[in-house]
Amino acid sequence: MVKVENLSKEFIMHIRNDAQIEGFEGICLEVEAGTLTAVTGPSGCGKSSLLKCIYRTYTPTGGHVWYTRENGEQTDLATAEPWEIIELRKQEIGYVSQFFSVIPRVSAMDILEQTQTSRGVEEKAAREKAEEYLSCVGISKSLWDMYPATFSGGEKQRLNIANALITKPRFLLLDEPTASLDKVSKEWVMKLILDLKDQGTAMLGVFHDEIAIHTLADQRFEMRERHLVDMDYKMDYASEVLAEAIG
Repeated sequence: MVKVENLSKEFIMHIRNDAQIEGFEGICLEVEAGTLTAVTGPSGCGKSSLLKCIYRTYTPTGGHVWYTRENGEQTDLATAEPWEIIELRKQEIGYVSQFFSVIPRVSAMDILEQTQTSRGVEEKAAREKAEEYLSCVGISKSLWDMYPATFSGGEKQRLNIANALITKPRFLLLDEPTASLDKVSKEWVMKLILDLKDQGTAMLGVFHDEIAIHTLADQRFEMRERHLVDMDYKMDYASEVLAEAIG
């Protein structure tokens, strides 16, 4: 579903006399439907920047990101027009950030409802699905009509994940999805991700959590000196590891 070819990114610091900061270069990988590819490596090595270039929060310096749409057409996310990227985000591509940011004075329930109704889901069905996902990620019912600004860090992250997963995107980018989560919340989130994999979603995620990696990932790459190294990693027993982690 996704093929990354020789992707690179350099940052220009205009306030420092146009100094160049090297991000990464020559990144190549493929992500198939129903699989999760994990990217690991030390903090600051460029993992999150890679996700942002694919999602087009950042504009890549070079290379290609070939994405196969639901209708079979291919789009180069690295060079696509902004309106194309916006349309794909609305319909097919999701992103889970490490940080949660929403418009103030919008309740958790309204956030999940609006995410769905903006894609054509009827209000009643949107509310029922929102209730299901808020329960799945362990958000207390007493908080459903509260503003996320009042939530703890873990509650914000769980809401963030629910908001990204509720539309069941075809391609999902995950930036430390289990960070800030307690053991029970982590188990809920991993179950949701495994369910999405079973339904055919392709995923690319940045992880530090070894339990999450061994539970969720089908292949693993490590960022080393601005390049990705294939760890020749296959997880054939994800359900068994998850059962052991939960048990």
